[in-house]
Amino acid sequence: MGQNEILKQIATTLSGVTPARWCQGFFLFAAGGVLAVAAMPRDAKALLMDYGARNAQKSPSREPSQGGSEGARLVSLLATITSWTQVPHSWFSAFYVVSLACSIFWLTQYFGNGVVLRYIATSQAAAQNTSGTSSQVALGWLMMFLQATRRVFEHVTVIKPSRSTMWVVHWLLGVFFYLVMGVSVWVEGSGAILDPARHTEDAKSLLKMAVAVPVFLLAWINQYKCHKHLAGLKKYSLPEDGMFCHYICPHYTCECLIYLSMAVATAPRGAWCNRTLLCALIFVAVNLGVTASGTRKWYAEKFGTGPIACKWNMIPFVF
Repeated sequence: MGQNEILKQIATTLSGVTPARWCQGFFLFAAGGVLAVAAMPRDAKALLMDYGARNAQKSPSREPSQGGSEGARLVSLLATITSWTQVPHSWFSAFYVVSLACSIFWLTQYFGNGVVLRYIATSQAAAQNTSGTSSQVALGWLMMFLQATRRVFEHVTVIKPSRSTMWVVHWLLGVFFYLVMGVSVWVEGSGAILDPARHTEDAKSLLKMAVAVPVFLLAWINQYKCHKHLAGLKKYSLPEDGMFCHYICPHYTCECLIYLSMAVATAPRGAWCNRTLLCALIFVAVNLGVTASGTRKWYAEKFGTGPIACKWNMIPFVF
């Protein structure tokens, strides 16, 4: 088989990939990338992953880098690259501005019969036998809109300005995540967007929404409480109120619950979970799980293991 034929075959295969599969692929690829970085030698991993308080307090390791001279060269190269590509940690707020803008964009596309929405929905509906209902699509959109709105509000009124920095790749990954999420919350309901009368409510879709909404609201409210508590702490002190009595990073627990509730609420007929949002949840759990593990180590170094010994990192009875 010649090179041109191989390229044509690849192009044909890619053209047959649905929008939902593209979104799923992005989330899983990003999760794999995070795991790959987490498996790197300690010093290299710290350069690529630490940000915020842990990055601000970072000091060179006293132990030799893994891998001998090759490992030392890798760490030196990464130190140079990351030092040139740092952005303010306050840029995190851009994630939620992007998310809010996406929600507004897709809303205007829906009510304006926009060509972008219809193109994606048509491509998805042609390959997907089932669909969520119009109410599920609206609820998924509303959940994402509420989460973005609250996070923007927090960055304006609650979160204190910080001089710490983060690697620009962290920032870019977050921006792309929310761009893809803007599509993911409705893409498995494409059939209902195009033909609402064909995809009407049934008992199971109502049950999924009824189960998901209280979980979402509980996590949404408690995440705000966690962020407010963190913002009110003396700099780099140990949080201990509310959910922090039992978790190292309860705000991450709430984040996972938010995406889990969205996955259940928007699950198409015949499924209890929206696969695209389930993939998003996998990325969120992996990404925040690695960060929560680093936070535990940082707390142990600064405050000792005693105050955090009986706390879960993020997921009760699991992690």
